[in-house]
Amino acid sequence: MAVALAAAILLFSSCKPEEEVTFDFEQTPVQIVHDMQILQTDKGSAEMRMHAPLMKRFEYEKDSTLHAYELYTEGFFVDAYTENGELETTIIADQARHVTTQGQESWSAFGHVVVTNHIKGERMETDTIYWNKEEQQIYTDCYVKLTSDSGLLQGFGMTSDERARNSVILRPFDWYAVERDSTYQFIDTVNVMGPHRKKN
Repeated sequence: MAVALAAAILLFSSCKPEEEVTFDFEQTPVQIVHDMQILQTDKGSAEMRMHAPLMKRFEYEKDSTLHAYELYTEGFFVDAYTENGELETTIIADQARHVTTQGQESWSAFGHVVVTNHIKGERMETDTIYWNKEEQQIYTDCYVKLTSDSGLLQGFGMTSDERARNSVILRPFDWYAVERDSTYQFIDTVNVMGPHRKKN
């Protein structure tokens, strides 16, 4: 009797339809990486180093198109080096987004974005910055504050090469200059390579 009852319970439970589990892939990451580190080199020399405490990758199909992007939600840090191995440019942001949908690649960093060119001694602060990989440019339409050993410049909109060597504020509205005598030399304290003469 007990065996028959157990068999009946097993048969009844096995015939119950399974509950369907669904995911909203627009909101659910397909990959999560903690403490992400990327090093890009050329002939053994470092070109770029990236660090992010957390990366979430999303992939989903919508309107017959496969959408793919990565979100860096707990900080984003990039170091770029010269051909001689000097640390030239640092980009720090609260968050970043890397889109790779159908061969289209775009980068954006947002939050408190700080771009520093250590060799020139320039520091740029803004809310959002974009990187055009094909044209090797960074740009923004937001408010920008640019500080250097020669003074401070503020405005809206900025364009530059990706190493922040030639930053141009498009709509400046305020600036302060610092007077220096002819013997002044800018010192690159990051690379500790001695004084670099300030270019005019």
